[in-house]
Amino acid sequence: MDAVAPAGQPQPRHARLSRRVVLAGGLGGLAAATLTGCGSPVATGLVGAAPPADRLTYWSLFTGGDGDNMKLMQKAYSRSHRNVSLSPSILAWGTPYYTKLALATAGHQPPDVAVVHLSRLQTLAQADLLSDLPAQEMTSEGMPASDFTPAALTKATYDDKLYAVPLDTHPFVMYYNLDICRRAGLLDASGQLKPIEGPTELTAAFRAAQKVTGSYGAVIAVTNDPSTNWRWFATLYYQLGGTVIGDSGATLTLDDDKAAQALSFMQSLTKSGLMPKSIDGPGVTSLFSSGKAGFLLDGEWAMPTYKATPLKFSIVPVPKVFGPKQVAFADSHALVIPKNSAMSHEKRSLALGFIKSLLQSSLTWAQGGHIPAYLPVQQSASFRNLKPQSSYAAAALSAEYDPPGWYSGAGSQFENVVGAAVASSQSVTTTPAAAVRAIRSGLTPYTSAKPPVS
Repeated sequence: MDAVAPAGQPQPRHARLSRRVVLAGGLGGLAAATLTGCGSPVATGLVGAAPPADRLTYWSLFTGGDGDNMKLMQKAYSRSHRNVSLSPSILAWGTPYYTKLALATAGHQPPDVAVVHLSRLQTLAQADLLSDLPAQEMTSEGMPASDFTPAALTKATYDDKLYAVPLDTHPFVMYYNLDICRRAGLLDASGQLKPIEGPTELTAAFRAAQKVTGSYGAVIAVTNDPSTNWRWFATLYYQLGGTVIGDSGATLTLDDDKAAQALSFMQSLTKSGLMPKSIDGPGVTSLFSSGKAGFLLDGEWAMPTYKATPLKFSIVPVPKVFGPKQVAFADSHALVIPKNSAMSHEKRSLALGFIKSLLQSSLTWAQGGHIPAYLPVQQSASFRNLKPQSSYAAAALSAEYDPPGWYSGAGSQFENVVGAAVASSQSVTTTPAAAVRAIRSGLTPYTSAKPPVS
């Protein structure tokens, strides 16, 4: 049976979550009945026979432009490994993906390689769902630790063991319209955005852009997008040195004063009309692409959308508004080998070879806006010449991720709870202080619901 920690006592810092908890709680409890098609790779992963040694199964969650780029990277591998049958599967993004991955692994028939967000890594590792990657093995396979962005590699490590190979860093960034900023006097002699630091300078830059557009200075999704609200708040709050949860989610460490300071600044931008206080994703795309806002705060993954328009723009890391250091809220896609006692040494070496091939092809991956985590590509002349991607590559060095917790990570309830409270402040339907209280009350049930440990 799974043991339950006594009420009121925090979890041990490195307690190992049971697989049942990951399935039933932390990753959403999606029923196995949702896995349709007995002959599908997913169903085979749960109840079918193990694939032959020369076949690699690979699960990802990439669609759209990222999906197209990943297909190109997979083709590059297949061209150079004609003796290997690569069997890729694309599953639904978010909690359904992680639930199916956990189900397949718990059922002893996982894919050979899978994609995860590093913000979800600790939960998967605690649940004993991932195979660790010893330094000696990684070095022998041509992927030493020195070849990766330090921040991403640190996030890929849990309990002093590496569990994932980072593919990228995808930070929250600031886009700017080149023509509007030029007319507003915000560009330097080389045509790049002049440095901006502090709340006063950022507000002034937005105001100067608004004078040109006649509409707004900047834009960010507020409505029906809790994750974006969380990322904007987290960027500023992390710059202040704030934390939200600790002890793997068992304690609430929110600093009310720092949170209110970040939220007050954010609300000042919408309340003054420099940014819209009620706008959804499509509205944001329309406003920025049509030149009705000079700046956009969003993830770099939105870059291909604007590349497909006549808009002339560039991107920089979010300016240092508060605190002594640059902070870029980010996440990373990473590649893992799910735990599988039946995997042979030969199959494992094949899986690691496939992972290395994807790393070597990550200039293709960078076309979607992502910063390669593999330094031989990130530091190459080819990537340095890639614009605007190389203009915000420094954000990978100051990346800060979702705090670890069984209910946090990409697309999680943590982001939903905090993001909804932030949105209420952004839309000026509540005060920053009330939004802080909402964050507290929304997260407390999760911090007090100690997950069982095996």
